[in-house]
Order: sequence, then structure tokens, then C-alpha cells
Amino acid sequence: MSTSALTHRVRVLAAPGDRHDEILTPAALDFVGRLVAAFGERRPELLKERKRQAIRLAAGSALDFPLATTGVRADPSWRVAAPAPGLTDRRVEITGPPDRRMAVNALNSGAHVWMADFEDATSPTWDNIIGGQLTLLDAIEGRIDFTTPEGKEYRLGDRLATIMVRPRGWHLTEEHLEFDGRPVPASLVDFGLYFFHCAQRQIDAGHGPYFYLPKLENRYEARLWNDVFVLAQELLGIPPGTIRATVLIETITAAVEMEEILYELREHSAGLNAGRWDHLFSLIKTFGHRTDFLLPDRATVTMTAPFMRAYTDLLVRTCHRRGAHAIGGRSAHVPDKDPAAGEAALAKVRLDKEREAEDGFDGSWVAHPGLVPVCREVFDGVLGERPHQIERTRDDVEVTAADLLSVRRVSGPPSPAGVRTNIAVSLRYFDAWLRGQGAVALYGLMEDAATAEIARVQIWQWLRHRVVDRETVVRLLDDELAALGAEYPWAALDEVRELFEQAALARELPLFFTPDAYTRHLVRHAEARS
Repeated sequence: MSTSALTHRVRVLAAPGDRHDEILTPAALDFVGRLVAAFGERRPELLKERKRQAIRLAAGSALDFPLATTGVRADPSWRVAAPAPGLTDRRVEITGPPDRRMAVNALNSGAHVWMADFEDATSPTWDNIIGGQLTLLDAIEGRIDFTTPEGKEYRLGDRLATIMVRPRGWHLTEEHLEFDGRPVPASLVDFGLYFFHCAQRQIDAGHGPYFYLPKLENRYEARLWNDVFVLAQELLGIPPGTIRATVLIETITAAVEMEEILYELREHSAGLNAGRWDHLFSLIKTFGHRTDFLLPDRATVTMTAPFMRAYTDLLVRTCHRRGAHAIGGRSAHVPDKDPAAGEAALAKVRLDKEREAEDGFDGSWVAHPGLVPVCREVFDGVLGERPHQIERTRDDVEVTAADLLSVRRVSGPPSPAGVRTNIAVSLRYFDAWLRGQGAVALYGLMEDAATAEIARVQIWQWLRHRVVDRETVVRLLDDELAALGAEYPWAALDEVRELFEQAALARELPLFFTPDAYTRHLVRHAEARS
């Protein structure tokens, strides 16, 4: 790779791409550099605290609501900021990667919000990251219309969803940008480039720069984001409190600090979201070494499980007590061309959304435009003309830390079909991810990095507790690799196998599969250019 820019100690270590110069301007890179200079040293300290906490929990320390912040939770007086323009009514939100086709479909879908996802739904190739920024810029400027080579036209309509952007998590880096000889935190790249180019444009359009924050594990990480927001607004002359962010509660450690996370971001808060798939992944990853946390097939661990109901009920109560939106989780089912299968998928989505709306959520996620009508219909039936149900404070809810960890009523070994499905999903998703695709429809479900993480950590957990033997997993691995190769002759089977073995079969469980997969992206890119 070659150096193509140098500004405020930020170096671009990638060859120029089509229109990349519109995003990687000297001023934009300088802005990102200022954020890294201010906050780059706090990030590794917070990541070290994640490891320390993981070690404490693995050693048997109890997980509980923090004693030090009892006063924050007990104080009834504080509330988050009122909903920002375009975020008052959020009954239907659609998620997906920031590519042009998804952008047009999502903005036109009838959803109230589109979450442009640089994290779980995006494979972070350099072209995907900068191309995503160009997509957002073009969407805001109203110049995103295009026609495919097959002649299909994509045009923006009149009623468009509000844009929210999910940057990558604190644990990831962007290797194509360097600051003082080190990779730039990926979260600051995604946030910084979008904010620099689009914040004022969004304000001028009547909305604002809005974000979803992923993978937070505690209040200190929320505090870091809040400090980033304060400085970013100051540097660009944006009024304080203009930024709004919804935090995904998708780690078990964040689940006992929901209220503190809202408190840290209260001037910039747009509520919390029940990131159900990552939450389940976090639970297995954190306690997977314990036999009392052995979970069966993913398909059987539904949102009606007591520990998942405790998590969502607590989220609604916490948000509404503080005047914040509570947004439900993503339905993984996608419409099917087969009428019977399609009706079955819609019925499952409807039941899921009915439970959320009845429990007090103010809106929910879907991953496909075809699911927007059923989600809206369900929430319309509960909300009517009201934009939300924040006034429903759920004072009936009382949840303890033990409730959040009570998996015993759904614990058990997997089925043979469940083992095979997890291996098949992992391999097919890894193959797609390495080819640059971060959201993939597999077996009637929209799989992203979060659901692939569940699939591979379950294999690791089942092997660890010897409810599945290694020989069976290896045999199924061979079978599914052969099936993948027959379906996609171009698949890099050796690389996919290596990634699976590292992510699911290693003695020590990797915290995420994405850093190893990202390194493979970089190697592929370097080999292609050499």
C-alpha cells in the first residue's frame, strides 16, 4: 500500500479509489486526527478494563448493579434530552449496510429510521468503508439515484427515513489510516468522517447527526463517547447537544449499567436498543466456561426465555423512567419467495413485534423492507396516533442481576441439526465476509456478524463441555465445506476453514472473529496488489 495523504499526523495507507478524495479531504482527516489526539489514549485503557472485568467474572466474581452508582439510579430527578427532530416517532427502524441499493430501499421503505450500519452488517473493506461514507453524503445531498446494469432503477421518494449511523465498536481499528504510526480507532473513523461531512448538512435538512453506539460494556465507554461528541461539536461550531445517540445494550456487563449509560450521555441520549443477538453472544462468551450457562440451539433460545425477558423488561423500564426511547431488537427472519415459507416468516415477525409493543417498546428493528409493513401495523395498533409510549414507565418491573443471568430454565445440550446449522452458518457467513459482504440471507434468516458470533461461540461452548465431540464437529466441518465449495466454486475454502478453526475450535475463545478476519482482508488486498 502507498501513502496518499498526510495531515495532522493522519496518514492514508491505501491507493486512491473512485471519489475517495471527496471523503478523505485534508480538513476531514485533520478533524479525525484531532479526535484521535484527544481520545486515542483512553480507548486502550478501556479495552484493558474489559479484559480485567472478563477475568474477574471468569474467576467467579459476581455480576451486579454497581454499588458506586447507587445514587445515580436512586435519583428520580434526572432525565435525558427530549427527542430530537426526526427521532420523535421511531416505531419502525430498518437496518442494513450503507451501500447504495440498501440506502435507497431503506430510505424509501416507509420505516421512520434507517440505521446505516458500518459495524455488524458491513465487511470493512476499505472500499466498503469509504463507499459507505459516499453513500451517506450522496443520500443527504439527494443524488443517490442510480440504475443497475440490468436496467433496474433506484430513485428516492418523497418521504424518507431519518438516518442514524452505527460506527464500528471500540475494539476495532482501521488499518488504512495511521496516526503517529498506529492504526486509527475504527469508531472514530466512521463517526468522524460522517460527522465532518454530514452534520451541518443534516441540521440544514431539519434533522441532525444521529448515531447508534455498539458493543459498549460499561458507563466509562459511554462517557468516552459523550466526550467525543462534546469536542466534535466544539470543533465544527455545532451547538452542544445536537448529536443524539442510541446505545445498543448488547453486552451482559452493559445490562447492569443501563441507567448509568443513559446518565453519561443524557444531553446526547436518544435512548437504548435491545441488541438481542449480541447480548446472547456476550452471555455465552462471558460465562461459556461454566456448565450452568450451557445453552441449546440458538433457534430454541427465544425472547420469551426468562433471562431475555428480564433484560428487555429492564431496558423498557430504565428508558421510560428517564424519558428515553426503548427500541426493540432486530428480527432475523426475512421474506421468502415460497408463499408458505413467507407467511410463516411474517407470522414469526408479527409475534415478535407484538410482544415488544405490548411490553412497552416504542419501536423496533427489521432487516428487510418487506417487513416494514407488519412492524408498523403492530406498533400502530398499540400506539395509535401517539409517537411513542414513554409515559408507560413499567413500574411493575423489578429485575435483579440474578434474573439477567438465570438461564437454567432453557439450558441444555444442542440437537444434531443445531450443531450442523451453526457450522454451516459460520462457514457461509465467513466466506461472504471475506468477500466483502457483511449481511447475508441464509436459511430464511438475515445473518450478520452478531448472529455469526453466536453460531461459532456455541460450537466452542459445546466442545468445551463435551456435549459434542471434536470428531463430529470436524466431520461436519468437512461436509459443510464441501457443500460450500459445490455451491460457490470460487470460495476460498482453506481460508474459511482456518478462520473457523481459529474462531470456534481454539482452546481459548477469541473475543471476536472480526479482527482475525480483518487481517485476512488486509493480506488478500496486499497480495492482489503485489
